[in-house]
Amino acid sequence: MQLTRSRRLRPLAAALVGTTLALSACSSGDDTPSSSGDAAPASEPSLEFQGPNGEQPGDLDELTLTDEEEATVRDGSYTAAFVWHTSSEFVSAVEDGARQEFEDLGIDVVASTQADFDAATQANNVQSVLALDPDIIVTIAVDPTSAAAAFQPAVDAGKTLVVMTTPPAGYTAGDQFVSIVTESLTEAGRANAEILGDALGGSGQVGYIYHDADFWFTNQRDEAFRNWLGYEYPDMQIVAEEGFADEARTEEVAAAMIARNPDITGIYVSWATAAQGVVSALRNAGRSDVKVVTNDLDATLAADMVDGGNVVGLVGNGSIDIGRGLALAAAYGVLDKQAPALVASPPVKVTTDNLEDAWREDYGTDLPSSVN
Repeated sequence: MQLTRSRRLRPLAAALVGTTLALSACSSGDDTPSSSGDAAPASEPSLEFQGPNGEQPGDLDELTLTDEEEATVRDGSYTAAFVWHTSSEFVSAVEDGARQEFEDLGIDVVASTQADFDAATQANNVQSVLALDPDIIVTIAVDPTSAAAAFQPAVDAGKTLVVMTTPPAGYTAGDQFVSIVTESLTEAGRANAEILGDALGGSGQVGYIYHDADFWFTNQRDEAFRNWLGYEYPDMQIVAEEGFADEARTEEVAAAMIARNPDITGIYVSWATAAQGVVSALRNAGRSDVKVVTNDLDATLAADMVDGGNVVGLVGNGSIDIGRGLALAAAYGVLDKQAPALVASPPVKVTTDNLEDAWREDYGTDLPSSVN
């Protein structure tokens, strides 16, 4: 019997991963936050979560290829395109990871587009990409409802569709797309809560700026922050909460929040580019005392953190590995090999103590010179 070598994602550095993930099922969908000042949960929150269609998450390293499967993919002369929702350092790092894996597998990338969170732009991008006739499309839906129609021509054309986080509405793994690759949402929410709670010494008033959209990924991650903050830090209270659909509005949201609630000393924001506006509002108000936590590694926020500004921590999500996972899931698709419906990467708490190593692990590059 011939032995085969399994192609597996590189392991995350153990020194950066503080906790073991417990991944299975939890509620998703309409996770609208409850009113401010809720009592702390009576019992420990669950670390379980599920995908938009109830998918049960597994680990990224479940995606493996044998030597024979790799050779088959290389012989296929396949091409791929990226149809992203927006641009950011996180998205760029995910794409870098996918490109590295595609190159190893002999898959050529023919296009990369982003939509600035505009569903109509993404629909146009789908048509532009289809004109190049790629075999594989890597994407995340801006708006799941409208994306169902936007991506239908790709499905009808038999393209291999792989999804980071959010598929078009009504699409299911193993049918219209291969697999969802994401991060552990509940672990990320808990990590944010612990960074902020520790930075504030376990007490204080908190502002909560959440993603106000039907987006299963951010909904569950935001709610996990609320739950874990209340459970682990009962002397901390969320006294103000505001949602945003447009990340360009977070500066005015934060400015109004701290004006109405001057005793706030901590703020959670859904993700890094949205948090940039919050930090700007705090600077303009002269509120250097307010601590900020958010998701994704970002050079602007990292520089603020290193300089002793408002940012006290970021939560990385294994961007390079997520990208490699998307590329491997694409290989499953062209091989007609059944893939896990959903796989998740463990997040990493990032502070000034481990920033350089965490940045290299998450993005595959050295910390930008602008941060030092």
